Amino acid sequence: VKNKAPAEVQITAEQLLREAKERELELLPPPPKQKITDEEELNDYKLKKRKGFEDNIRKNRTVISNWIKYAQWEESLKEIQRARSIYERALDVDHRNITLWLKYAEMEMKSRQVNHARNIWDRAITILPRVNQFWYKYTYMEEMLGNVTGCRQVFERWMEWEPDEQAWHSYINFELRYKEVDKARTIYEKYILMMFVRNLLDSTALVIVHPEVKNWIKYARFEEKHGYIAHSRKVYERAVEFFGEEHVDENLFVAFAKFEETQKEFERVRVIYKYALDRIPKQQAQELFKNYTMFEKKFGDRRGIEDVIVSKRRFQYEEEVKANPHNYDAWFDYLREETLETIHLPVDQLTLYEELEVKDSERTRQVYQACLELIPHKKFTFAKIWLLSAQFEIRQKNLQGARKIMGTAIGKCPKNKLLKGYIELELQLREFDRCRKLYEKYLEFMPENCTTWIKFAELETILGDVDRARAIFELAIGQPRLDMPEVMWKSYIDFEIEQEEYDNTRSLYKRLLQRTQHVKVWISYAKFELSIDSPDRLQKCRQIYEDANKSMRSCEEKEERLLLLESWRDFEKEFGADSTRRESGSWEEYYDYIFPEDAANQPNLKLLAMAKMWKRQQGEGNVTEKDTAEETTLPSSDEPAAENQQESDKNTVTEGEQNRYDDRDDSSSSSSESDSDDNAGEKTKKESGSSEEEKD
Repeated sequence: VKNKAPAEVQITAEQLLREAKERELELLPPPPKQKITDEEELNDYKLKKRKGFEDNIRKNRTVISNWIKYAQWEESLKEIQRARSIYERALDVDHRNITLWLKYAEMEMKSRQVNHARNIWDRAITILPRVNQFWYKYTYMEEMLGNVTGCRQVFERWMEWEPDEQAWHSYINFELRYKEVDKARTIYEKYILMMFVRNLLDSTALVIVHPEVKNWIKYARFEEKHGYIAHSRKVYERAVEFFGEEHVDENLFVAFAKFEETQKEFERVRVIYKYALDRIPKQQAQELFKNYTMFEKKFGDRRGIEDVIVSKRRFQYEEEVKANPHNYDAWFDYLREETLETIHLPVDQLTLYEELEVKDSERTRQVYQACLELIPHKKFTFAKIWLLSAQFEIRQKNLQGARKIMGTAIGKCPKNKLLKGYIELELQLREFDRCRKLYEKYLEFMPENCTTWIKFAELETILGDVDRARAIFELAIGQPRLDMPEVMWKSYIDFEIEQEEYDNTRSLYKRLLQRTQHVKVWISYAKFELSIDSPDRLQKCRQIYEDANKSMRSCEEKEERLLLLESWRDFEKEFGADSTRRESGSWEEYYDYIFPEDAANQPNLKLLAMAKMWKRQQGEGNVTEKDTAEETTLPSSDEPAAENQQESDKNTVTEGEQNRYDDRDDSSSSSSESDSDDNAGEKTKKESGSSEEEKD
């Protein structure tokens, strides 16, 4: 450019844009209208338009709007077959396009092709079952056609895919439009059951259909609206159980309480509010507090209002302490409030006051119930509280209530005192069949308790059923473990003696002796035979003593054998003949010393001791030679005391005894010697008769 000077007329960018905008605003002339006069021109027009649509489709097959415009143009010409063909070609390109399916089905419905429309909807919901719009359109079409059964079938197919809550409510509203209340309830139950099943399958992630509280409330209100009050209450209770304590919602409890309030169940309302306040965090229970306060102001008494206020105040103290742990004034106020709240009179005094002074039996019952609720029965229980509560119910002539209390007590924590108290209660009422059942229950829990077996058998004996009593005793002694088996056997034996069944008694003694060889059993057996009024009782008793003596020869407990021989001796003193008695009427007391290191010299010491005893016997003038000869010829089995003396001499004769026999002239000399040798060994005191010494 040779001339670089500025032009006279300057052109700016703003001017260029303005001119371009002005040119756009200029109206273009519309295309001329084409008037078709004959069929040939119409066919040419159709051919031209179809060629244009086909060219657009060939340019970009994925643009669904071209397919829809093409099909709608064919539909406007009443070319339904061509339009249907276009939609099918489009579905081959993109079968997941929702708009395409909707336009296709709408075309069939406009053309009143019902079966074709059904086929399209069936194909659509099969390929895209999660598209709710297809299901809504399908069910609406069937309902408009009056095909209620077909519409219900479509809804059932839809519900199998677990749709959102609106779909379920649409199904329920459909049934209600045709007054099918039972079917609507069935749908609700299926809806709730699906929640439970999903919750059980994956309780950690809570993958359930619609666990919102509002769905449960809708179900309960549905039942209430149609007059099914019990069903509505049951729905609320199931909802509380479903959500548990981890996912509780105050809206559920508020709705539940308002429902009970409309039914005039004020005590239920109060219990619901208290239950909810105990389990919902206080910061999430503002609406609950508000409704509870309003309820108490409308229907409660002074005490109920005070309880609500105290709960609110406790919540405020907790919030203050949590916000500032160093706020000691709040701590002290909170402590003072809790202290006043927990001060109570003893239960027995309070119940007696309420029952006798105030004459308020219902209040007394509440006190007992509150006390029982405080006790952790799974860990321990107080039988006294249960028994007092049952006795109170009996005083109120509520026998069924008393039995229910005792049954609950035994079911929660069976104890000896509880079972005994319940049995005594039924015995006083003369309910013997119940007593039998209680004894059976008692023995199921504690089969080792001998007292229970005995009491049970005594009851049957009092009732005159001896066979049942005997069977009970047999079961008792057959138990593998008993706390007092000796008492059990003794009671059984006494029972047979009381029934004068002496053969059974002998059999019991023999069975008992097979289990134990205790000396008391032998003595009791001998005394039993002695107590029977029979001619050969002395012979049988003596035979038992002899058998006992033989069986106890190997017994290590010398005291038990001594006890047996003393009993045998007493028997012979009282019932024995002159030939069996060996009593000289004199006795001697002396001391003997045992040295452990001389145990090896026992045979020699025994020989020396016998020689010394023979020497001493020769010096005694009051013993005749005849008596000595008779005593030495008697058999050893007739004189148990002599055998006892022999056993004693075997175990106690020592070298110190031999020296003592050599040096002493009487019992006084032995006493002086024992005093001098007090530290030499162990001192043992013995008694013996002169006749026994002579025999040895």
